[in-house]
Amino acid sequence: MSKSGPLKGVRIVEFSGIGPGPMCGMLLSDMGADIAVIDRLEPSGLGVPRPAKYDVTRRGRRSVALDLKHPDGIAAALDLVRGADALIEGFRPGTMERLGLGPDVCLKANPKLVYGRITGWGQDGPLAQSAGHDLNYIALSGALAAIGKTGEAPTIPLNLIGDFGGGGMLLALGILAAIIEAKTTGQGQVVDAAMVEGAATLLGPFFGLMAAGVHSLERGDNLLDGGAPFYDVYECKDGGYISLGPVEGKFQRVMLERLGFDPAAFPKMSDRANWDTARAMIAARVKEKTRDEWCAALEGSDACFAPVLDMREAPKHPHFQARDSFIQVDGVTQPAPVPRFSRTQAEAPEVFAGPGIGGRELLLNWGFDQKRIDALQAQGVIGAPKGA
Repeated sequence: MSKSGPLKGVRIVEFSGIGPGPMCGMLLSDMGADIAVIDRLEPSGLGVPRPAKYDVTRRGRRSVALDLKHPDGIAAALDLVRGADALIEGFRPGTMERLGLGPDVCLKANPKLVYGRITGWGQDGPLAQSAGHDLNYIALSGALAAIGKTGEAPTIPLNLIGDFGGGGMLLALGILAAIIEAKTTGQGQVVDAAMVEGAATLLGPFFGLMAAGVHSLERGDNLLDGGAPFYDVYECKDGGYISLGPVEGKFQRVMLERLGFDPAAFPKMSDRANWDTARAMIAARVKEKTRDEWCAALEGSDACFAPVLDMREAPKHPHFQARDSFIQVDGVTQPAPVPRFSRTQAEAPEVFAGPGIGGRELLLNWGFDQKRIDALQAQGVIGAPKGA
C-alpha cells in the first residue's frame, strides 16, 4: 500500500482492538504511516458488529490474521515488530506479556521500537486490572461530573472524552514524541497512555479555574457549561436548536443586536444576578423564528453562532463543503484526514477491507518470504478469522 503524508516511511504494528487503539491507528495512518494490523484468528466478540467498510477508525490499513496461540504466529508477529518504528496495543495490562510479545521481548528484538500502550486505568495502580469503559474513566477523572444541567444527573457525552480525545489522540501524541526522540538517541521506550489520565488532562484548565475560585463544582452553573445565558443552546420555532457563545462583551453586543435587542437596555450579563432574566429573554426571542431564519440573521457574524446540526446535516453545511471536510469512502460519509499539511498532505484513505483480508500481501510488503507465508497458511497460522 503506497502512501503519502508527513509520516510516509513510518511503519507501525497495530494489535487489533476497539476504541482508542483504532482511533490512534487511524490518525497515524491518515498522516501517511504504513500500519500493519494484526487481527486474531479467534474473534474477540468486542465492538459493534457491522460490515468492514463502516468501521471508519480502521480505514487506510491492511490486516493479517494470526494465530497468536501458535509459536509460529508469535514469531511472525515479532518479525513484523522488528521492521516497525512503533507498536500499538490496547489490551489489559499483562496480556501482551503472556502472549510473549511484551515490551521486554519486543524491545530486545527492536531496540528503537516505540511500544505504545493504551488502557483505561494505566499499566499499574490499584485499578489496573479492572474492566471498564469510557464512562467509567471519565467518571473517575472528574469530567463526567462537570457535564450536564443543574439539578440533573451528569450527561453522558458519547465516548469522545476518554476513548478518543483522552485515549486515542493522547497515544498518537505520545508515540510521535517517542519516535522523534528515538531518531535522536537510537533507543525506543514504552508509552503508557491511560484514558483516565487523558480525560483528567483535558480538564486541566478547569482545575486551574476551580483553584482560582471562578469555577463551581455545580453542573450548569459556570461560564462554559451552559450556566451563562450567552453560552448555551436555544430551541427555535421549528424545534431546531442554535448555539450562542459570545463570551466577550463586544461579541455579546453583536449577538444582542442580531437578535433584535438594544444592548444598552438589555440586562447586564456581566452580573450573574441577571443570568436567569437574560436567558428567558433570549429563549423567548429565539422561539420566534426557525433555525434557518436565525442562520440567515446570525451566521457569518461575530455573534459566535452556529446551528446545532446532526451528523446527517453537518457534512452538507457550506463551510464543510468549501473545505472538503467530509469525504466518501466506498459510499460511507466520514471526516476527512486532519490536520491539513501545506506540503505533505496525505491522500484520501482506502476503505478497510476486513480482518485478515490482504494479509499475504501485507507480509510480502513487510519482507516475508513467499515460502514462509505459504507454510504459515498451510499450518493455519494465518488466514481469515473464524466466523468472518
